[in-house]
Amino acid sequence: MQTTDGVRCVVPGSDVLGETPLWCEQTQSLLWLDIEQARLQRFHPASGRHDVWQFDERYVGTLALLRHPGRVLLGIDLALETFDLGTGAREKLCQVEPVGTDNRLNDGRCDSRGRFWVGTMDNQLSRGNGGFYRVDPDGSVHRQFGDVIVSNTVALSPAEDRLYFSDTRRYITWRFGLDVAAGTLGEREVFVDYGGRERPDGACVDSQGYVWNAIFAGGRVVRYAPDGTVDREIALPVSNPTCVCFGGPDLRTLYITTARRFLTRAQLRAQPWAGSLLAVDVDVAGLAERRFGRD
Repeated sequence: MQTTDGVRCVVPGSDVLGETPLWCEQTQSLLWLDIEQARLQRFHPASGRHDVWQFDERYVGTLALLRHPGRVLLGIDLALETFDLGTGAREKLCQVEPVGTDNRLNDGRCDSRGRFWVGTMDNQLSRGNGGFYRVDPDGSVHRQFGDVIVSNTVALSPAEDRLYFSDTRRYITWRFGLDVAAGTLGEREVFVDYGGRERPDGACVDSQGYVWNAIFAGGRVVRYAPDGTVDREIALPVSNPTCVCFGGPDLRTLYITTARRFLTRAQLRAQPWAGSLLAVDVDVAGLAERRFGRD
């Protein structure tokens, strides 16, 4: 295992667009995607085992844990499907947006009522074609808003009274009030404005209510206080971190997915960990991942 200033490479890889790390407490393992290569992956730290499931579709764009052990929810292009990790069985849950739309599913998060909050994004990375949705355990889809270029940073506060959301290509993270009982969003307010310069990507929230955000093309992870001020930064030996989550037995390991996409050959030579799964130990615990579906 290699380390750099506390950051270590736990699964050397070549993910084109590693994304959506989620820690499964039931199995003490980490699941994540390579969206561009349509792969689901799993890493078991205690044994070092690394499993890979390959799909034939163009994108596997989002991921959630299910309350049913051994199964996950996957975003296959613009549809959500359940997937059995043991048998490989797939079952379509819903079509979030119509087939043929030049979008794909991207970042999402579950709430404690078993719903999945998920966005879509423009495949051309320039048009406001995407939207943001609430998907209920019965598969019903409820559109929240549109005019989204690249949906990201979907994360919920510990009390589930706030939902965070970014449009990466608009360089802003917003904060919404959330009524988790009703499944409704309140007013939108700017949480962090990156001034058209930096790209907020995937995020998670720790047990103190602070938001940890991966800055794509920024080479770092930033921890933001609940008022949006910067609390700390973790510099990384890669340009393109994509998402973060807390894992490990005490939820004090910050896992970081990374990407090789958009890097030149020279950059790739200089960044051997690009496309790998990274980790760093931190002094604050995360939150257990909420799961999709009914009890």
